[in-house]
Amino acid sequence: MDASRPTVAVVGGGIVGSAIAVWLAADGHAVTVFERDPGGRPPSAGNAGVVSLSGISPLARPATLASVPRWLMDPLGPLTVRAADLPALAPWLVRFVAAARPSRVAHATAALGFLMKTALADHHELARRGRLESHMRRTGTLHVYDSDAGLRAGRAEWHERARHGVDYREVDAAEARRMVPALTGAFARAIFAPADWTVTSPAAVLDGLRRALGDGLRTAAVESVQRNADGVMVTASDGEQRFDRVVIAGGVGSRDLVRQLGLAVALEPERGYNTTFAGLALDLPLPVFFAEHGFCVTQLADGVRVGGAVELAAVDAPANFARAAAMCDKARRVIPGLPEEGGATWMGSRPATPDSLPVIGVHPGDPRIVFAFGHGHLGLTLSAVTARHVSEIVAGRPDRNLAPFAIDRFQ
Repeated sequence: MDASRPTVAVVGGGIVGSAIAVWLAADGHAVTVFERDPGGRPPSAGNAGVVSLSGISPLARPATLASVPRWLMDPLGPLTVRAADLPALAPWLVRFVAAARPSRVAHATAALGFLMKTALADHHELARRGRLESHMRRTGTLHVYDSDAGLRAGRAEWHERARHGVDYREVDAAEARRMVPALTGAFARAIFAPADWTVTSPAAVLDGLRRALGDGLRTAAVESVQRNADGVMVTASDGEQRFDRVVIAGGVGSRDLVRQLGLAVALEPERGYNTTFAGLALDLPLPVFFAEHGFCVTQLADGVRVGGAVELAAVDAPANFARAAAMCDKARRVIPGLPEEGGATWMGSRPATPDSLPVIGVHPGDPRIVFAFGHGHLGLTLSAVTARHVSEIVAGRPDRNLAPFAIDRFQ
């Protein structure tokens, strides 16, 4: 490692950690990324591939709370909480309910809107730095509703997004089918959000960023981060090393390190499921969200992917792939061309905060330690803008508009 360059350790090699590392390396830092399982498939590799610039609505909101009793009656519905894990999840759920107050929803929406203002430009810059320019395309997204009543219920959220600059328009079923010919089943209406983009393959984007890191990617699990007078010591499964700065971007695993550092954080796994049908070619030129069911269907280079929904459970709870099958069943009602069987199933744990805001900022007692985790289902979308902000923080130029994302809100 070049001793003349500032050294930075990034804990976590998912999409957020890898984006941060590529950005910092391009800025002249000597970067080491600690990733326990580079060959695995983290949430950032199994997502829907959507850069959801319109997705500024927090999960916690009055409409969500109103729907929870109905959803919880369906163990395969858009949101479920494993009963066995309720005691451990209770503190997070209490904060989630509090975050659904209208004033808090407005605060979170404005904060996410702030990040989205530069997210696309930051993605283009990250793509340039990582030589991934060919992986993104502007497609827009289509959000279909089963009924007129469902659309009426969803309008308030879209009106709120519009107040923060999100463009959208309502379309009838006939126009939606012209936009996405694979939609030959029954649905009522749809909303088109033109500003959203799609990547060709989330896994390919992550692999590309990791390739750009070269030998800076280290296969090791970080066990502790300790603050010393002459630097920050990282103890990993393969030994110890001192760094000038440490960025904690390890997804759900970040919470243990944060607690070791004497801080509180509300961070739990927001588990999502998907099924990918490799080699399947549907006339699906843009992602389709099933707005009332919490999942998406996307045509990727990997195949057609059906996935999403939210399951709150312990990190080590066994997967329930019946949830993936249920989403496929619902999708076939509108996209009958989806196969009745087959496909590769997957489950990933997205790191979620109760207010849907990631943690981006410094340790309140030590600016050498930077936090960048808790992006929930917006990991891909917010990866590049988070990388830019972390780079600015490391350079001593933090944006004051990052205050809503500070870890102080959990103390």
